Amino acid sequence: MSSAPAVAFDGIRKAFGATVALDGVSFEIPDGSVHALLGENGAGKSTAVKLLAGLLRPTEGMIRIHGVPHGSLSPRAAHALGVQTAFQEMTLVRDLTVLDNILLPYAPQGPTGLIRRAAARAAVTRHLDSLGFAIDLDADVSELELSVRQKVEIARALWRKPRVLLLDEPTSTLAGRDIDWLGEIIAAEKAKGTTVVFITHRMREVRAFCDSLTILRNGRHIVSGPVAGITDAEVIEKIIGRSLEQTYPPRPDAATLGAPVLGVRDLKAGSRLAGVSLDLRQGEILGIAGLQGMGQQDLFLACFGMAEIDAGGVLVDGHPVRLGSPADAIRPNVAIGLVPEDRKTEGLFLKLSGRTNASIPVVSRFTRGGLIDAEAEATAVGAAFDSVEVDRRALWTRAGAFSGGNQQKIAISRWLVAESRILLLFDPTRGIDVGTKHELYRMMREYVAAGGSILFHSTEIPELVHLADRVLVLYDGRIAAELAGDAITEPAIMRPALGQSEAA
Repeated sequence: MSSAPAVAFDGIRKAFGATVALDGVSFEIPDGSVHALLGENGAGKSTAVKLLAGLLRPTEGMIRIHGVPHGSLSPRAAHALGVQTAFQEMTLVRDLTVLDNILLPYAPQGPTGLIRRAAARAAVTRHLDSLGFAIDLDADVSELELSVRQKVEIARALWRKPRVLLLDEPTSTLAGRDIDWLGEIIAAEKAKGTTVVFITHRMREVRAFCDSLTILRNGRHIVSGPVAGITDAEVIEKIIGRSLEQTYPPRPDAATLGAPVLGVRDLKAGSRLAGVSLDLRQGEILGIAGLQGMGQQDLFLACFGMAEIDAGGVLVDGHPVRLGSPADAIRPNVAIGLVPEDRKTEGLFLKLSGRTNASIPVVSRFTRGGLIDAEAEATAVGAAFDSVEVDRRALWTRAGAFSGGNQQKIAISRWLVAESRILLLFDPTRGIDVGTKHELYRMMREYVAAGGSILFHSTEIPELVHLADRVLVLYDGRIAAELAGDAITEPAIMRPALGQSEAA
């Protein structure tokens, strides 16, 4: 561990035309530490990471890595300095195998320049074994679940033996044991002297993993210091620039709930849902808890016509419905909308405008004589954007230009335009900052207060505790527990989620 900081930003400014992403930012990251980089979506965190990774060049200022100043870096130069990154928006090549992705672009070569496949496979196998990560090296990345792809991304960064490891929202797709797995890796890297920069929106992980932190807001440096020297309330206030008096809106009296609107009976679907029955009532937020791979994704996809149903069925307003595709789910007499796990690859067309993204499921409603009535479309989408507090620029700006929080709002507004009365929200706050989370919580409560109903899965157990009217806990593809009211607590959820009995 050297006396110089591992990373120092000195008056860094980064502008994209008239938009200033970082404005005179200066802070230091101690060598050999685990340092949290916090802020709302759009605060400048990802820009800072991309500058360190050599993917962007600063408009002004200097970056120092282990005391050596650099006006700008290329990716190759960053790698040579030992800077490696595992991105939230993963950089894996989906059509290549796990092995080929980990080897890129530094596969071992023989004297003739050919890749030594056998030696490479053996080395990668030893590497993954050392991480406690078992995976088929010949599997195509496109076939892997999102959380497994994230672990491959992390494993690839570690394969390159970093001196500075940048983890951009690594736990946004992880839960339970996978987060513990990452915590062990971070501790091991710190013990080796590696500096870890950890971007997250989850304070629990900051306190568990990190020594120090830096908070950015609106592209400016707000504060840096030891994690132990600042409270959660102070962190929130410095991130959003105001106090957040009540993170979660109050849960209403259960007596206000109406009749069941969505039901499933002995439902078996996909590879993991082994027979589930439930009812979602009008005006209710029904939470679905479970560790990764317990059938929750199959449940949500089956209710939206995206997973083949092997047995049982789905009811809407007490009547059986056939959901052979999403087109069946969005019919007016069914009116189900899904916000999927990965908004960028499953929920949005990033190169299309926010307006097009929001109207596309029901664009026929705005079609006259084969042409889209742009004024009617803009009016309907604009009203939906206003309700979820998306900037009106989204009417004409491509969705990919917005922060993750605003992209999620666009994905949700789609179903407001479609007038869906049942929302399936699968981990909707993944990778969302604390301020935007509060806005989404408020939107959820307003939606059900207006007569809608929400089936809600979250990998953050406190969200289920504070938002759901009832919680069903899945284990091994079946309902292991049902909780309501004051009985909804983190221990009460985690015991059955881990396969433990109440007595245990």
